[in-house]
Order: sequence, then structure tokens, then C-alpha cells
Amino acid sequence: MIRTRQLSYQYPNGPTLNFPDVDVAQGAVVLLRGPSGCGKSTWLALVAGLVAPTAGELTVADQPLNALKNATADAWRARTIGFLPQKLHLSAALDVQQNLALAQWASGQREDRARIHAALSALGVQELARRKPAQLSGGQAQRVALARAVLLQPRIILADEPTASLDDEAAADAVGLLLDTARAQGATLVIATHDARVAALIPPDVKGQIGFQPLLLLRNKL
Repeated sequence: MIRTRQLSYQYPNGPTLNFPDVDVAQGAVVLLRGPSGCGKSTWLALVAGLVAPTAGELTVADQPLNALKNATADAWRARTIGFLPQKLHLSAALDVQQNLALAQWASGQREDRARIHAALSALGVQELARRKPAQLSGGQAQRVALARAVLLQPRIILADEPTASLDDEAAADAVGLLLDTARAQGATLVIATHDARVAALIPPDVKGQIGFQPLLLLRNKL
């Protein structure tokens, strides 16, 4: 599902980040750990095809990413990757339903309101469809962003610091939502975090799976 070999990324006029080789199976749960500035967000951006590696091989969902360009890459990403960024990036000018519709438009699909409402309903926020992001609580906004990320039933869900600035109860809720959603869709889940609480929030039955992989990216310094 995700395969990297000698992967690296160099920031313009900046440092080079070198990443360990990984093989992540379909349906696996991966905890991408390390301190702030070690390259976790960069690794997620590489896997999502948002940036191109400087060197090395990167294959995601059987697709070599160096073969994708421009609009083709955008359509592939919309179909394959569900991305939950640390900053949720919900459009303030659009209501919740319209924010989710953007994901469908990005993949070249027409707006499917039934599918949008099903995604919102699965995460318990269907009654928020006509609210603007400014009218949502932090927890509600995170659920809406997750509904948007999984709307097209992606094969891979990437979550960047999903528990940042959350109290213990909200952090447990966020991790539980991610695990339940990935399991329901059969998706590979990668959680990038420096929050020590997250590992403890992964249930024993998940940790007992062969697919659970805690990756340590501790060498890079930005």
C-alpha cells in the first residue's frame, strides 16, 4: 500500500530530510512518531503527492508517484487519499455541505448530497450541514473535516497531529473516530504525532495486529 526506498526531501535552500524504508500493508494502522520538526508532516505530504521527493522511490496504492503530474495527480489524490491536516482548512465562505462537495468536485465527480449526508451522519454531525465553519465547535469542525477526508472512501487516511491542543477526553474521541472510520472502510491509517498519549489510545486489539507499525523518525532536524 505504501512503499518507500531511500526516500528524501530537500527544502529549497534548506535541510535534507532522509526517511527510513517502509512497507505498509492495506488496512494497517501506522503511528508516525517523533518530535516537532523531525519531518512527520513532510512524510505525509510526500505520501499524499502534495510534494515530490528529491530522491528515492515512493509507491502509494500501487501507483509510483513520480509518474503523476498536475491534474492527474490531483484526481488520483482525491480518489485515493483522505487527508486530515492539523489546520482543518474548512472554507469559511461555504457551509458544511458545500465544504464536502468540494472534495467531490476535486475528484471530477458531481455533487452527491446523499453521500455527503451519509458521511456526516456516520460521524454524528448531519445536523450541521447548513452551518458555516465559524458556527462549529472545535470538536464539530474536526468531525466535519474527517467526514470530508473519508467522503470518497479513500484507501489511505492520513492524519497530521489530530490530538494537538485537545484535552484528554477530546483526544481519545479523535483517535477513536479515526480508528473506527478506517476500520469501517478498510483503509490504511497513518497518524503522525508527537503526542505521547496517542500510542496509549490505540486499543490492544489493534496493537496486536501485524499491521500496527510505530515508525520513529528521530534523525531529522529542521
